[in-house]
Amino acid sequence: MTDATFPGGGVPAGGPTPGVPDPEDRAATTSLGDLLGSVTSDISTLFRQEVDLAKAELTESAKKAGKGAGMFGGAGLTGLFALLFLSLAAMWGLGELIGVGWSSLIIAVVYAVVALVLFTRGRKKVKDITGAPKTADSLKKIPETVKPGGH
Repeated sequence: MTDATFPGGGVPAGGPTPGVPDPEDRAATTSLGDLLGSVTSDISTLFRQEVDLAKAELTESAKKAGKGAGMFGGAGLTGLFALLFLSLAAMWGLGELIGVGWSSLIIAVVYAVVALVLFTRGRKKVKDITGAPKTADSLKKIPETVKPGGH
């Protein structure tokens, strides 16, 4: 900086900024190693800050997911109670027409049919799973000499 740039001298009013080297002095005393070290330090700091930010964002997302899962659990439990009381209402309603014993049996049979349908559909879905069982079969075909401990 020249004296003509700043009135009263080459230093800005208030003096040099603490912690910030004068560019002319820095260029004269900074080596390539110092510059690379500074860049490496800055990149490392930036990386750490990004990791900390990602951790904070993931923590916030996990909290929201936990609250959502709790709400789903509460909804499921409340739905189960609703189903229970609707079943009782249907049983008592039918009981007025054909007797409580017969209405209880009819409601139980309806639930048994629903359970059977769900079971058969679930069993079919499980049978359709591929991947790990085929991998297990492939592992069985590996010669004993290749397996660990098969010497």
